[in-house]
Amino acid sequence: MTFAEFKSKFDYPGSVVLLEGKRDVLDENKTNLVNLGLKLASETDHILFRSGNASGSDELFSQGVSEINPKRLEIIMPYTTHRSKKRYGEIHHSLNDINLFEEDEIIRQSKTNKSYLKFVDSYVAGDINRMSIKAAYIIRDTIKVLGTKSGIAPCTFGIFYDDLKKPKSGGTGHTMNVCEDNNIDIIDQRVWLSWL
Repeated sequence: MTFAEFKSKFDYPGSVVLLEGKRDVLDENKTNLVNLGLKLASETDHILFRSGNASGSDELFSQGVSEINPKRLEIIMPYTTHRSKKRYGEIHHSLNDINLFEEDEIIRQSKTNKSYLKFVDSYVAGDINRMSIKAAYIIRDTIKVLGTKSGIAPCTFGIFYDDLKKPKSGGTGHTMNVCEDNNIDIIDQRVWLSWL
């Protein structure tokens, strides 16, 4: 996929594109992530970009988008105070503000991550401890893809920075898998580096 093809297919009102990835970013790629955020925000007109506010690639992508237009960056957080001193964008949603009892599909698809299966129900039930809080991150990742019944739109495309030696692992892998399970196309740096 070329940048022109991406823009032609996804730059329309209502389009939501994920900018996601690993916390550990190779030094030689850090500037590229910022530059992609800059390019996306400056060379498209309608896309709303979405991030999870994690350190690493989320932060670097978000920095680029926000430098151009912070109103086009939406952050989905696992809790209200998550990285509050390092938060970009002007649209913020927290799991604390979402009634998860009404989000059956979010919970079901969050449980596809077998590592956190038993913790998802504990978190939703309000049993917050050091293990169940980890499920909040997986639920947040699922919401980034599917949106919510309460008004967060589903995403239309996903742009990722992945660990190519251990692809689709951890929370990034969960988000990529939820995209693919819901027929949402994704790319990683093997494609988008050629856009720069």
